[in-house]
Amino acid sequence: MAWLALVLGGLFEVGFATSLRFVDGFRNLPWTLLFLLCVTASMALLEYAGRTLPMGTAYAVWAGVGAAGGVVLGILVFGEAVSAARVLLLVGLVGCIMGLRLVD
Repeated sequence: MAWLALVLGGLFEVGFATSLRFVDGFRNLPWTLLFLLCVTASMALLEYAGRTLPMGTAYAVWAGVGAAGGVVLGILVFGEAVSAARVLLLVGLVGCIMGLRLVD
């Protein structure tokens, strides 16, 4: 259950990082509320997972899922550049996240 919480928390991290793009100094209320919801859920899920898993592992997986999700979202939604090197590094990041799960 802790691993599922980490993945969900990482996805909420993508939500709060993305919403930061639109909060406009926290003057845009809908995006600010989404940011607050996502950051609260993300941190709560990380805290929950940290009760069971080593905190270093939990944080690395949470941050990795968020980073990988941010890259994928940037490519698919915001038209960010795709290159062989970028895809290779993304695959490596996901592989490292999976590796942490296997050694736990």
